[in-house]
Amino acid sequence: MTNHSNFLLSSSSISNDGVVNATGDELGQIEDLMIDPVTGRVDYAVLSFGGFLGIGDKYFAVPFDQLAVDRENKRMVLDVDRERLKQAPGFDKDDWPDFADERFRTTVADFYRA
Repeated sequence: MTNHSNFLLSSSSISNDGVVNATGDELGQIEDLMIDPVTGRVDYAVLSFGGFLGIGDKYFAVPFDQLAVDRENKRMVLDVDRERLKQAPGFDKDDWPDFADERFRTTVADFYRA
């Protein structure tokens, strides 16, 4: 895995990347990135998890700083157990939350800090 500060990635190179946990269990894939237009910082990666062929997927906002890059395998690594991820605050792919809402941001931050 690689430190974020050693290189830059394009958003298109991250979109659809697979996500695994530290033990190599597949967790899903990156669907989108949420970028703060004022700071230019990527705040969240939107991760799809579960379902089959896009049906029944649950989406999660993962704080971007929780992800590490596995350049060798061209994927992202999230140090969260697969069963724990099922308990993460998520949303339906057709009903996205307001990512700027402070309650949403606090709920997500608290989950990934625990």
